[in-house]
Amino acid sequence: MLKFFIDRGGTFTDIVAIIDRPEIIERLARDAARFLIVPLADQQWIVLYKLLSENPEKYPDAVIQGIKDISGSLDNIEVIKMGTTVATNALLERKGERTVLLITKGFKDALRIGYQNRPDIFARQIILPSLLYEQVIEVAERYDSQGQELIAVNPAQVKADLIPVYQAGIRSCAIVFMHSYRYPNHEKQVAAIAEEIGFTHLAISHQVSPLMKLVSRGDTTVVSAYLSPILRRYVDSISQQLPKTSLLFMKSDGGLVTADKFQGKDSILSGPAGGIVGAVQTSLRAGFSKIISFDMGGTSTDVSHFQGEYERQTDNEIAGVRMRAPMLSIHTVAAGGGSILVYDGYRFRVGPESAGANPGPACYRRGGPLTITDANVLLGKIQAAYFPAIFGEEGNLHIDREIVLTKFQE
Repeated sequence: MLKFFIDRGGTFTDIVAIIDRPEIIERLARDAARFLIVPLADQQWIVLYKLLSENPEKYPDAVIQGIKDISGSLDNIEVIKMGTTVATNALLERKGERTVLLITKGFKDALRIGYQNRPDIFARQIILPSLLYEQVIEVAERYDSQGQELIAVNPAQVKADLIPVYQAGIRSCAIVFMHSYRYPNHEKQVAAIAEEIGFTHLAISHQVSPLMKLVSRGDTTVVSAYLSPILRRYVDSISQQLPKTSLLFMKSDGGLVTADKFQGKDSILSGPAGGIVGAVQTSLRAGFSKIISFDMGGTSTDVSHFQGEYERQTDNEIAGVRMRAPMLSIHTVAAGGGSILVYDGYRFRVGPESAGANPGPACYRRGGPLTITDANVLLGKIQAAYFPAIFGEEGNLHIDREIVLTKFQE
């Protein structure tokens, strides 16, 4: 039985496999430019493999393709443990699902107002982050804090308000009512109406974050509605092709969870959390118990701190978005190797948009824009000979330095 450990990033997918079948190793050894093989004891080997996360002309999914390239099939796989930045990148680039927020009447702007924290206390112009929800519907309903129903839900009015939203193409719905963490009946009623209309994803606050405080509960619910559909489509596509395999995903708090329980709010730092756990375990083996980890990927850069134990926090702000879910303490910025370099007429800027894996940086031979990676190629910090030969139409060429020179001159 084979074991796979996978980091599915926005630009590259990295795979570590433990193999106990000599015939597989013999086949992979004939392609030493792509596979790195490290022998272990007892007729076992570690195989390291890297491929672009998106390469639609050659494969629909990098994870499945990488497993096939190594094992030859999707059979006899014991376990896959995986971290992914699918949700992280969707949040950083604001490419989540179109979402409508349903909230108790009178609180339409509660999540926009938030706690009125000023990120820069002396700034005269406060620039608020963009909201994840596209529309807001106020629902005339109310429980008091003791569970007494003050205003009952009007199903006909809720339906009349939701149908135009559905017709506009929005399919994800966040439902957040006052005191619903203790008295969820109104949320259940409205959720049933939304499901009947045809909304495909419902994030209901008493299920997503059953804790007091409307704003933090609401923020977390909106994040789930915005990201979970993107994540579920990806997770389901993997699960369907590996029905007999134990599939586990890394959560933002550094723990593992089965595929069916993996939610948007738990996945924000899935990839970076795996990086921290790996950095910590490696450092402890080397005799270091106090470290700062720096993890620069294709889309984001993540920095963390370790001083003898993992540092976790419950109230978090990632890319300007508040949420309440246990996470490793990680500072993430939208500046990775694929972050696009632009000149807006006034100044040079980096990101937050990323070239991703397709088309990727200019040097990837797919017609992409200039990125941080290309700047490092130009400066000689990235040498083509030491970069994986996985580019070009056949997926066997090194990066292209000439196109980088041309684009920078332009």
